[in-house]
Amino acid sequence: MKVDVLLGLQWGDEGKGKIVDYLAPSYDVICRFQGGPNAGHTLKFDGQKYVLHTIPSGIFRDNIINLVGNGVVIDPITFQKEVDKLTSAGIQYEDRLLIAEKAHLILPTHRMLDAASELAKGAQKIGSTLKGIGPTYMDKTGRNGLRVGDILEPDFMNRYDQLKSKHLGLLKMYPELPDFDLEGEEAKWHEAIAKLKQFTIVNGEFYINQALSDGKSILAEGAQGSMLDIDYGTYPFVTSSSTITAGVCVGLGVAPSKIGEVIGITKAYCTRVGSGPFPTELFDDIGEKLRKEGAEFGATTGRPRRCGWIDLVQLKYTCMLNGVTQLVLTKADVLNTFDTIKTCIAYELDSGETTELPFDLTRPDLQPIYKSYKGWQTSLEDIKAFNDLPAQASDYIIELEKYLDCKVTMISTGPDRKELIPVNA
Repeated sequence: MKVDVLLGLQWGDEGKGKIVDYLAPSYDVICRFQGGPNAGHTLKFDGQKYVLHTIPSGIFRDNIINLVGNGVVIDPITFQKEVDKLTSAGIQYEDRLLIAEKAHLILPTHRMLDAASELAKGAQKIGSTLKGIGPTYMDKTGRNGLRVGDILEPDFMNRYDQLKSKHLGLLKMYPELPDFDLEGEEAKWHEAIAKLKQFTIVNGEFYINQALSDGKSILAEGAQGSMLDIDYGTYPFVTSSSTITAGVCVGLGVAPSKIGEVIGITKAYCTRVGSGPFPTELFDDIGEKLRKEGAEFGATTGRPRRCGWIDLVQLKYTCMLNGVTQLVLTKADVLNTFDTIKTCIAYELDSGETTELPFDLTRPDLQPIYKSYKGWQTSLEDIKAFNDLPAQASDYIIELEKYLDCKVTMISTGPDRKELIPVNA
């Protein structure tokens, strides 16, 4: 058996949670392999809306194991809030939610450092979600972070106090933060730690590899999007972890040869939250219409998302990085009422036209080159098969497949788990 991978191909918010929830019944284990509570995976079914930040999106399906992997950073307070919401919703999770012992912990002082650092950047801020993600990964690479397994050790409080002391020293470099109740946040954090101890904590890499040896089917669920990858995204406006397929290997502890299908998720247009380059961003009425029709507000931050046309140059790049074997197109229904739909097929630079992503996407001479399509001007709500799509919609999707050299295997036509068109069905 191999680990299949599902991840976002843009700047996040592609609809990964819904697709994982839909595919979950085909798998025995769903795993998060990177990121932290800066992720926001929204699921809608049975008239209810759920948002997950740390817990894998397979948790709502019976009999499926959900593992928070080694590469994830966990805020115990946020984690406990998610668990409480599952309890309120009547979801049985106790024997199906596992936590890898090598996953790192986000401390209250990590969140303080995140906020102070972002505040100090002023106009140069990177758009952090202020969840403490960056400082936690910095401690991880600096080799003095706290991990889930540490909470079971008798000297845990000494380790905590040492790291806290380091953070308080670093905070002296920044102006004092207003309205951060460290004492109150610490009390909530330690209470959440006590509850975290009650979960099943596992040796993540051994658990996953044993599951593969036992013939279990596994899906790795990515957070954020490929363009936010620490190495290959729009640096420095990126997250602090590897969001691409390669991140599965280090985030779960599996060999590259164990990677199977790579399912890439893209919206039918493009969005971004926070700062950073976005070549196809629209600042006109069309961009505002995309935001309104797509309800484009961050699931984690609530911030309005920047909107623009789909960027095929960017998508070709992330398909290459991830080794995508199949595409899922989400939010096709958002384009239902557009007269004209555009795709970016190349960039114009002073040096000429290119279909390669340049080193710097903020360079002033970069201009997207668009190809226009006639919109389908009708609802996709009741369509259940690809052949029943309006000709303009099917033509648009076929053109995407040709450019990206990858097959679209699923089309999302609404937020509910049932609003999906399996293309091969």
